[in-house]
Amino acid sequence: SRNFANKIWNASRFIMMNLEGKTVTEPENLNDLCAEDKWILSHLNTVIREATENMEKYELGIAVQKVYDFLWDELCDWYIEMAKVRLWKAEEDPKAANDALWTLRTALTEGLKLLHPYMPFITEEIFCNLQDEEPSIMISSWPVYKEEWNFASEENAVETIKEAVRGIRNVRTSMNVPPSKKAKVYVVSEDESLLGIFEHSKVFFATLGYASEVCLQKDKTGIADDAVSAVIPKAAIYMPFAELVDIDKEI
Repeated sequence: SRNFANKIWNASRFIMMNLEGKTVTEPENLNDLCAEDKWILSHLNTVIREATENMEKYELGIAVQKVYDFLWDELCDWYIEMAKVRLWKAEEDPKAANDALWTLRTALTEGLKLLHPYMPFITEEIFCNLQDEEPSIMISSWPVYKEEWNFASEENAVETIKEAVRGIRNVRTSMNVPPSKKAKVYVVSEDESLLGIFEHSKVFFATLGYASEVCLQKDKTGIADDAVSAVIPKAAIYMPFAELVDIDKEI
């Protein structure tokens, strides 16, 4: 569809803008990548395997739906927002920015190869603008499943963060709170491993959840009774009511 084409075109322009004047290199050790980088590579790996199997069985509609979902939802909606945090701070941490850009470009170019049989012209145009190593997507190698791109624990961790972000956004939307209005976010859980997930992902979780500060704790100590909440498996998310709305105006 036109909306889908526009979405991946805009994603490619964002990547190209950030690539300008930079030499991006593949990380020496994929295990050193951030959780969100491993998450998108692991998702891509699954799509490569499943979509290829579907195509070999002539299940073309099922295959393209999986590629569409990956590019539209996982890459363009979620991963780009996660990666932006490091791209904004490229001068402070060049390696982190390089890893984000390499992962972005890799995920999009491999996704374009899967999409090429269905949308040949726009995928060719974007592919040739994104990289110089191969002259055409038509003669590029078909993506293959890689065991080293399997990161099950990171997939689980980022899916947990996504669920929390959805809960926060749903609460804020129901209260008509604009994204520009930040609020403190409390993550309350007795599960140490779950709190560890949020500890390691604080930076991009705060950005996606419009948080002024992220506090991790095992109980509701210090959280006001009127705090609004969202519930995810094994945890509750709280935001102070007074930080979300102007109480005087509401009255």
